[in-house]
Amino acid sequence: MKKLGFGCMRFPLRSPDDPTSVDLEQVKTMVDRFLERGFTYFDTAYFYHKGTSEGIVRQVLVNRHPRDSFTLADKLPLSMLKDKTREDQAQTFHTQLERCGVDYFDYYLLHNVNAESYETALRLGSFSYLLEQKEKGFIRHLGFSFHDSAKVLDRVLREHPEVEFVQLQLNYLDWESPSVQSRLCYETALRHGKQVVVMEPVKGGKLADPSPEVAQLFHSHDPNSSLSSWAIRFAASLEQVIVVLSGMSSLEQVEDNTCYMSHFVPLSTEELSLTARAAQLIRGDGTVPCTACSYCTEGCPSHIPIPAILSLYNDSIRAPGEKDYHAEYQSLPVNSEACVYCGQCRRACPQHIDVITALQDAHAVLGEVVG
Repeated sequence: MKKLGFGCMRFPLRSPDDPTSVDLEQVKTMVDRFLERGFTYFDTAYFYHKGTSEGIVRQVLVNRHPRDSFTLADKLPLSMLKDKTREDQAQTFHTQLERCGVDYFDYYLLHNVNAESYETALRLGSFSYLLEQKEKGFIRHLGFSFHDSAKVLDRVLREHPEVEFVQLQLNYLDWESPSVQSRLCYETALRHGKQVVVMEPVKGGKLADPSPEVAQLFHSHDPNSSLSSWAIRFAASLEQVIVVLSGMSSLEQVEDNTCYMSHFVPLSTEELSLTARAAQLIRGDGTVPCTACSYCTEGCPSHIPIPAILSLYNDSIRAPGEKDYHAEYQSLPVNSEACVYCGQCRRACPQHIDVITALQDAHAVLGEVVG
């Protein structure tokens, strides 16, 4: 299997403010091109695109291509099952099969395992339930996606050696991060003999659009390589990584990613040094490391569009004066002032961002009337 996977979390939209307004015709073209170039791995989840991603995968992929021509991964939504029963778990799993229109999943994961959601999985007997589904032929390979410390990962893998792989957030910016712990988690997975699937290799697009200083650093070495290619190749260069997911949002991104990954060349020692220097520069730029996953918005009682606000805030830092950030902020239906400080966003954030403080900082900058 080639090392590039198609993440179905960031399909192109007809309306930027509506995650369900997916441009189906463009996605069909993207899927076809991806398959034509010999790539097969597609990754979806119950919550992606506000619950529509699985059905979209059925329309653009499953209904249009032979089942043996692609590899499909899906995930059990542990956060949704927090207060549910084992019967609800079983119903959810079979609903996902129906939504996707398949008889089995090639790869199936417990979604977003951390210290809290792991307790939900234990209460529901999720690992044993999914092993049963594997024995029945509904799952080919069993794993989990993970957002927590290496210590928690070690516990899960010690208690459940039956899983075959782990999906980790891994990129050159988070490699030495004390909160995300990409390197430590990768090394933990290796110590337990597990293969690794990589998510967020481009950090939600952050590494595809860094500061001009970082862009120049890479372009001076190789002016023909895209900025995102450095991030994806960094992750793919790791020996135990079997696939790197990219949430592609345009045909142009599919063309670029499949071009350099068709004949993948790992980063050299010199190139790895450049990514380490880039990470150092990005960490010092003052932006918030938000990937726009929207996990924080699902339970926000005030319905604050947190990723949109943090994106505006980051843009105001990277490109001050380029546009009227204040006006865009004020045009949002709800802004940071609506925060009730419940802390749900902070608990939900896989990047371990202090979201409340970040929103306050954003409001201090974007809420101020200039002139």
